[in-house]
Amino acid sequence: MGNQNLETKYNKWIVTLSIVIPLVVALLFGVNLRKLGYDVEPLSFLPPIYATINGITAIVLILAVRAIKNGNVKVHEYLMKTAIACSVAFLAMYVAYHMTSDSTKFGGEGIIKYVYYFILITHIVLSVIIIPLVLITYVRALAEVFDKHKKIARITFPIWLYVAITGVIVYLMISPYYVY
Repeated sequence: MGNQNLETKYNKWIVTLSIVIPLVVALLFGVNLRKLGYDVEPLSFLPPIYATINGITAIVLILAVRAIKNGNVKVHEYLMKTAIACSVAFLAMYVAYHMTSDSTKFGGEGIIKYVYYFILITHIVLSVIIIPLVLITYVRALAEVFDKHKKIARITFPIWLYVAITGVIVYLMISPYYVY
């Protein structure tokens, strides 16, 4: 049956983090330490690193699904914790980069510009939506409410995978326009 009390206990944290994380990221995204007069070097080396972490996240998510389908609960649990850690690391590096560097404008023209912005916008919107989904899915596993965990994981997995893969695609599409 699981521990419904544990699930209920974490609901406030899920709601709080689902609101606070996107707000903090949006606020920090608009803060450029160099423009505020701080003597910091642009962290221009970060985009390929955090894009790689997005790629690793996608691979880890696929491996985690395979592990659970093969009945390997411990491996699945380890891989899911790894995917969450990768996402947190990505977020920290992404914010650090944008706090020390000017935003890069996409220079493509024609249809590729529309493709890029479609991918970028869906990536951003779904990256906000995935936060509560991951948290709810994780808490349901912690609470051992596996029927509900499995039900929401079927929604969480493809969205999280899309966000991870499109993060790499966005990087690859905009990387020719980075100023180093």
